[in-house]
Order: sequence, then structure tokens, then C-alpha cells
Amino acid sequence: MAQRLRYRFLDTGMMYRAATVAVIDAKAPINDQAAMTHVAEKLRFDVEKHQDGNESILVNGQDVTSRLLDQEIDRNVSSVSAIPRIREIMVREQRRIAREGRIVMIGRDIGTVVLPDAELKVFLTATPETRAQRRYRDFTLRAIKVAYSEVLAEIRRRDELDSSRQVSPLRPADDAEVINTDDMTLEQVVEHLKALACGNG
Repeated sequence: MAQRLRYRFLDTGMMYRAATVAVIDAKAPINDQAAMTHVAEKLRFDVEKHQDGNESILVNGQDVTSRLLDQEIDRNVSSVSAIPRIREIMVREQRRIAREGRIVMIGRDIGTVVLPDAELKVFLTATPETRAQRRYRDFTLRAIKVAYSEVLAEIRRRDELDSSRQVSPLRPADDAEVINTDDMTLEQVVEHLKALACGNG
């Protein structure tokens, strides 16, 4: 969608995953909020755009993109992203990036917390089973061996954690367009969103 509108793009979930990579590399205990926050305070995030339209996530100048969807990151990202101070750091950076010009920004709290005054807010949803199938397909394409049942269980666990956290819980903004994508192809979703962005939805 961003490419078709010629907007910039940022997947904020990848920033939290990048922070999780840094926490794990620093060997900060996942159950120690102070230690994880100490690591996050020292991080600088950058998005590097490539000629093919893809983006890379850099942490303190190091490209960590290839690790963002690893199972270890899947298991721990919700614990890292639930920490209030880490979310403050991320939100500050996300707002700074948004101020630089037109952008498509995705994440679990964009419409409610990061950009509550955004011109268009969309909340895409699908059943855990559909999302697990999509994630399982991603893993398969990357030659990562994992059972579908494990992927589904992890998605359900993350949904529960993200929906019940006290800071920035997962929920649609009151004025968001809620779209169920269970029976939609990627192309259909993109075209629908483009129509909404152009005022034709």
C-alpha cells in the first residue's frame, strides 16, 4: 500500500522485535524489567530503505532484519513490549519518524496511542487460525522448521498478553475502520485500504 501511494513505511512491531534482539544479545533476563529497560535506553533505531522497496531495521547501526521473525524473538517480544518505559522510548521514536512526512505505519497501538490524530486508522483482524497459517507459511518459505500447532499457540499467547497489558493494550481505536481479512487475499486487502486512503472506500 505504501509503495502504491508513494508513502514511506514503518512496521513498528519490527522495532519492538529489534529491541528484543538487543535485549537477548545483551543477555538481559526477560523477567528483569530494569535490566531490559537499561538496554533499551541505549538503543538507536533506524529504517534503511532499499532500491527494491524493502526496508531494513538497524539497531545502533547493525542490521538485525534477518533475525526479527526468529522463534526466540516470537516467544519474548510481548514481554519486552509490555514494559512501560520501553514503550515510551518506542513511541517517541515512532512519532519523530511520522513527523518527517507521509507514512503508512503499522502496529498494535498506532491509532490509539502513537498517532491518535492520524487521518486514517485501520484495524485489520483475522482469526488466530488464519494468522497462524500465514505465519506458518512465512516460516516454511524461510526453511524454518516449526509445527503449525506451536505457531497457533504462540499467536494466542501473544494476543492474550497484548490485550491484557496495562499500557497500550491491543484494541481498535474508536474511529478505526475494522476490516476482517479472513476471506481476503493480500491484493484485495491492499486495494481496499488504498480506496479508503483515497477517500473512495
